[in-house]
Amino acid sequence: MFGMSALDLARIQFAFTMSFHILFPAVTIGLASYLAVLEFSWLRTKRQVYVDLYHFWLKIFAVMFGMGVVSGIVMAYQIGTNWSYMSEFAGSIMGPVLAYEVLTAFFLEAGFLGVMLFGWTRVGPGLHFLATCMVAVGTLISATWILAANSWMQTPQGYAIEGNRMVPADWLAIVFNPSFPYRLLHMVAAAYLCTALIVGAVGAWQLLKRRDNPAVRKMLSMAMWMILLVAPIQAVIGDFHGLNTAKYQPAKLAAMEGHWQNEPGEAVPLLLFGIPDMEAEQTRYAVGIPHLGSLILTHSWNGQIPGLKEFAREDRPNSLIVFWSFRVMVGLGLLMITLGLWSFLLRRRERIFTSRTFLRAALWMGPAGLVAILAGWVTTEVGRQPWVVYGVLRTADAVSPHGAGALALTLGIFVIAYFFVFGAGTAYVLRMMRKGPQAFELHRATAGGPGEERTPMRPMSAADVANDDDLGDGHGAGHDGKGG
Repeated sequence: MFGMSALDLARIQFAFTMSFHILFPAVTIGLASYLAVLEFSWLRTKRQVYVDLYHFWLKIFAVMFGMGVVSGIVMAYQIGTNWSYMSEFAGSIMGPVLAYEVLTAFFLEAGFLGVMLFGWTRVGPGLHFLATCMVAVGTLISATWILAANSWMQTPQGYAIEGNRMVPADWLAIVFNPSFPYRLLHMVAAAYLCTALIVGAVGAWQLLKRRDNPAVRKMLSMAMWMILLVAPIQAVIGDFHGLNTAKYQPAKLAAMEGHWQNEPGEAVPLLLFGIPDMEAEQTRYAVGIPHLGSLILTHSWNGQIPGLKEFAREDRPNSLIVFWSFRVMVGLGLLMITLGLWSFLLRRRERIFTSRTFLRAALWMGPAGLVAILAGWVTTEVGRQPWVVYGVLRTADAVSPHGAGALALTLGIFVIAYFFVFGAGTAYVLRMMRKGPQAFELHRATAGGPGEERTPMRPMSAADVANDDDLGDGHGAGHDGKGG
């Protein structure tokens, strides 16, 4: 296929399925915590606005959670089918870590998800809130185990090699490997930012369509507070993560910065623009700020980092890709900080809900968190190359012995199936977002007599949506925000 090898196709296939999958857990991690905050706020204040928002976002959470589960199953199978040598070599470490995620997080989520989705009128408020919290905790535990496994592949420790296999020597060292804390905090903060941007964009859309009501104002306000708080924290976490990368993966950092070699006593500039050329071993058209690279990367005015020329050609990541994926992520992060500060200034002037320029900006920034997450994962995974387990197992030695034709065929099937299935799911979610929050009737059903709420036969039924005729009519949650 276009002259690509089986290795190239296997990497593209995994990257494609991974790119789809990572977006759904990121949103559900943020939404689960947001739902817990909304239900807690309702229990504390009894304001109707929190109930309306809870049930609006609960439907979206149900669909996103379902798509995340489906796409995650494909990922698990691909490790065995396309990367069988990695499974054979490192499976005694990777297998248990991923199994712990199922035994803890997935079972916790599965145990309480039904109560969360369908139990509002069937269990007491305290028990329902507990279920929501347990699902939120489950998503965070899931992220913890997944990031532990991926971080170990980036900075492996706590293992021994016996024969042709890696075996665990210290499980605490494996789980709490050097990059794990930074990567976990970075991913959770990214999930919260991603969710806040989506929530804010939905609120901005409703206000731009002149569907102004307490629920819409509340979700926009909460989203902007979250962005204002978390975006600067994410920048600080990213700085610590960069220092960790400089220590344990210097080739990745050099590729991210497009830095090829050091001159004695010369500081490292921060390149704002450039086109790294892997063959010529230089970054063409470089535009940089002197000393700023040293200040950020080493926290010293004249500090240096290893250049790519210090590593063998076969051990260098593709600088062109990670150079720009990293700058996309950072650039979007700076825009998030700007949006948060802008919202704070408008809030003080009591114009946050009426400034149409700001609302358009918030709307356009809605997908920014998703794009930033994808750019961050490209930086992380491409920057690790040519290693699957950094410094231990090369990617070329981990791939299964499939032919290029078989991989090209399955890749084509994946592309068609994913765009059909997840495209339809995404369109469904956007339809719900377009509709906006509606008034939710507070009552407690009994055994399910005529006219009473019944338990749906399928979990996805929790995401019921009115017909197209109900969309775009401008009617949302019309409560005054004081009901209960």
